[in-house]
Amino acid sequence: MANVKKPAPLLFVYLAFAIVYIVWGSTYFFIQKALAGFPPFILGSFRFILAGLLLITWCALTGQPIFNKRLIKHAAIAGILMLGIGNGIVIWVEQFIPSGLVAIMVASAAIWFVILDKPKWKENFGSTSTVAGLIVGFIGVILLFGEQLVQILGTSQSPTQIAGMVLLVLGPVAWAAGSLYAKHQSNPDDSVAVGTAWQMLAAGVAFIPGGLFTGEFKTFNWTTIPLDAWLSVGYLIIFGSIAAFSAYVWLLKVRPATQVSTYAYVNPVVAVLLSLCFTNEKISLLQIAGLVVILGSVLLINLSKYRNSKKAAKQPKLEPALTNKG
Repeated sequence: MANVKKPAPLLFVYLAFAIVYIVWGSTYFFIQKALAGFPPFILGSFRFILAGLLLITWCALTGQPIFNKRLIKHAAIAGILMLGIGNGIVIWVEQFIPSGLVAIMVASAAIWFVILDKPKWKENFGSTSTVAGLIVGFIGVILLFGEQLVQILGTSQSPTQIAGMVLLVLGPVAWAAGSLYAKHQSNPDDSVAVGTAWQMLAAGVAFIPGGLFTGEFKTFNWTTIPLDAWLSVGYLIIFGSIAAFSAYVWLLKVRPATQVSTYAYVNPVVAVLLSLCFTNEKISLLQIAGLVVILGSVLLINLSKYRNSKKAAKQPKLEPALTNKG
């Protein structure tokens, strides 16, 4: 009789979603603090290479096989798309584009998950609640940062800022494409930790040519980095990369991609709430409306998944037929 794959424990799923939602929501703040001491390409390279080395060392010490040609190849492609291009663009543009606009553009990744996931087109586009949730969620993010958006649109933009906005359109596409590639190319027996480590190492190496091209390595001085920047990088490595990214890669293996993509809507909410707690910023009625709309969109996206699981639970389980082979 064929082995039936057991569903992931719900407690682990909820915990992984909580880590991705909360930790990644906080990284907008810590990336900006890290950029006060690190140039963008060196920041990306240092962060992901160190995180990858720490994780792959842990895998080796726990006896996990770390040299698998197929796994390394697929992890490298996914890592360069997600972290090298997708996250790299976010790091670079946060130097001169307000985080509000960055958050709006990054949130479009949730829509790209549906557009690029061809094997799931019938399921995703056939679900009214999923499509409605994606549209409503993006509207909610625009409401959340609407005041910043109006201010940005009302001022003239430099050529660098315009280039950054164009790149912000491409970044979420690369992130969604890399995520879906990782999901569909993964093997159930592959170690999530080993795959995540190789993804981060590949991305870290991919940042190096950018640092060489922009001259960052020539002018960078490690001794001038402030303590806040070091602490921020430490947070990004331990929590943003090792903990949250590992949880994200695991969720892609065990949950539908559209469900996992809700992080793109929840992260800006967490970022706003953290800024309210730790800064002097005040929340407006428009932002409150955006928060409510976003949370509603996440419920809509998950509604069809909940209905399907409920129907499956109600269906009677058929016992396998017994045959005599004499």
